[in-house]
Amino acid sequence: MNVNSLQELYVAELQDIYDAETQITKALPKMAKAATSPELQAAFHEHLQQTEQQITRLEEIFSNHGLPNRGKTCKGMQGLITETEGDQGSCGAGRCTDRWRSEG
Repeated sequence: MNVNSLQELYVAELQDIYDAETQITKALPKMAKAATSPELQAAFHEHLQQTEQQITRLEEIFSNHGLPNRGKTCKGMQGLITETEGDQGSCGAGRCTDRWRSEG
């Protein structure tokens, strides 16, 4: 990424965070569904609510500064989600998700 000013860096980072948060809001319900532990399911749902609040805050920042909220895809989050989806498929519904909780 070519950044010519602190303003451009600020906007690019906000857009990256916004995209990451948007991606995770789509993945968290799937992760909650795959979890077999009620505590883990509740944690995923709580994280989803917090993430939705963060998205709202970011949208307010974009709006207040007249900035676009769309930028490049956050490849880091995209990779994490892809890895998570792959693990769920290879381990069976719930088992890997619960394993992450016990190993994390």
